[in-house]
Amino acid sequence: MRHPFPPPPERSAALRLRFAEEARCEKPDLSALCLLVGAVADGTLDEAGMDAAQMELDRLAGQLPFRPGGPAAWARALRSVLGERCGFGGSPADYQWLGSSLLHEVLRRRRGLPILLSVVWMEVARRAGAPVYGVALPGHFVVGFGPQDEQVLADPFDGGRLLSGADAELLVVGATGARLTPSMLTPADPLEVVGRVLNNVRAWASARPERSDVALWAVELALLLPAHPARLRYERAQILVQRGDFVAGAAEMEVYADLVDVVDASLAEKVRGQATAARARLN
Repeated sequence: MRHPFPPPPERSAALRLRFAEEARCEKPDLSALCLLVGAVADGTLDEAGMDAAQMELDRLAGQLPFRPGGPAAWARALRSVLGERCGFGGSPADYQWLGSSLLHEVLRRRRGLPILLSVVWMEVARRAGAPVYGVALPGHFVVGFGPQDEQVLADPFDGGRLLSGADAELLVVGATGARLTPSMLTPADPLEVVGRVLNNVRAWASARPERSDVALWAVELALLLPAHPARLRYERAQILVQRGDFVAGAAEMEVYADLVDVVDASLAEKVRGQATAARARLN
């Protein structure tokens, strides 16, 4: 299966600008952000393709029953339409393909990672008027319906299976070894979801040094989010050096060193030494 390659630089720059603008909106649009990630990743995804993906979400929402009932009824309706009728779901093999983190490909193949399948569930349900939101369980993203005291969880990766409290506990323990806490069940905002999508992309690329292009665009998009860890700058610097751009990588290391100098002078000194070493590789 072919992994996608980014578009030409001019197109990529325009998409990144749109991504940054959308991320800074008062109410960021989750599907638009995920499709912009897809377009930065895949040069074959043009404006018509992004529009078609939005229309597919609309079409799927139109298959849901009108106001089926409370949170459990909404969860069952989504499972019936998306999981059973349309066949959306995932398997361990989906973790090996970059397209499993790209919304347009997940809509096409109806396969993907838990968080992208959850994006499909959320965006379809939201269009139909459901009280839906993402729940960022450690290691496994799911969707929630209804207020906290009536919350119903569903796992889109498992075809929309409804989760009991014990099921959610097992997911968390299996992923992290930690116990489930109430704070883990709070709704995730759109930017948190997109940040986690980009984390998955960076993890995929880190295991494939030949795809440092993917690692670079993923970290650069993450840096465009309004809130991001300062260490992303250091990660970007390392990728630039890996790709042979020693001058830009060294400059980014120095920016990161200046940021951390106040809280960790020894780390700053170490990073500045790495910047000097990167520049020396030009000789």
